[in-house]
Amino acid sequence: MTNVIVAFSKAEDAKNIKNILMKNGFTVSAVCTSGAQAVNSADELGSGIVVCGCRFADMVYQEIYECLPKGMLMLLVASPSQWSGRAPDDVVCLGLPLKVQDLLSTLEMMMESLAKRRKKLKSQPKERSGEEQELIKQAKELLMERNHMTEAEAHRYIQKCSMDSGTNMVETAQMIMSLINI
Repeated sequence: MTNVIVAFSKAEDAKNIKNILMKNGFTVSAVCTSGAQAVNSADELGSGIVVCGCRFADMVYQEIYECLPKGMLMLLVASPSQWSGRAPDDVVCLGLPLKVQDLLSTLEMMMESLAKRRKKLKSQPKERSGEEQELIKQAKELLMERNHMTEAEAHRYIQKCSMDSGTNMVETAQMIMSLINI
């Protein structure tokens, strides 16, 4: 489920957009009438899509965009004269008058984009701390010394043991260290 924040300066506009989205199966996490409310909601949620208008009493869309966390996308709903040529590249813009089907299909496309981004981030390997890297290095050195392996062979051995046992390389290196140092 993707978080959707609806933010328009007029409460009636925000309520109408929220109702359209809810009727079509989207979950609206927050409805805001100021830029500060939109930014606070985005910070609390961490990721999702902000559907907003161009101007608020306290901010314009560009200021909101600059304050959003990295996991948030923005869908700007405004007349083309208000954003043409000035909107940041990754802000998706829909012109007024708004067609419901355009709003829904654009939001669906943005949700797919967010899902792909999340999947890509999950598939990236987690960075190891210096302590963990040192532990793996020590285990490799121990294997190289005791079993006369090259560094590549010791690394592959730790990897294979890690996969076979279903543990990560750091845990496997710890097991090797404890077994050999007995």
